[in-house]
Amino acid sequence: MKLSDQALGAIMMALQKCLLEQKDIIPILKDLNFQVDEKENLSINNPPNFQIDNEFFKPEIIKTTGSD
Repeated sequence: MKLSDQALGAIMMALQKCLLEQKDIIPILKDLNFQVDEKENLSINNPPNFQIDNEFFKPEIIKTTGSD
């Protein structure tokens, strides 16, 4: 049995959330609910979510011209 792409993404989101919030990842991993999908891969029913405040995320808008 392997992790689905969705499950890998959910685990990566958990890691990013913990790094951003400077928290331990273990409680988040323990709360994940796994199920086996039709391809016999593990998927996650309740992936973690989080929001990034504007103080952390300030995208730089670059205006381009032509076919950039």
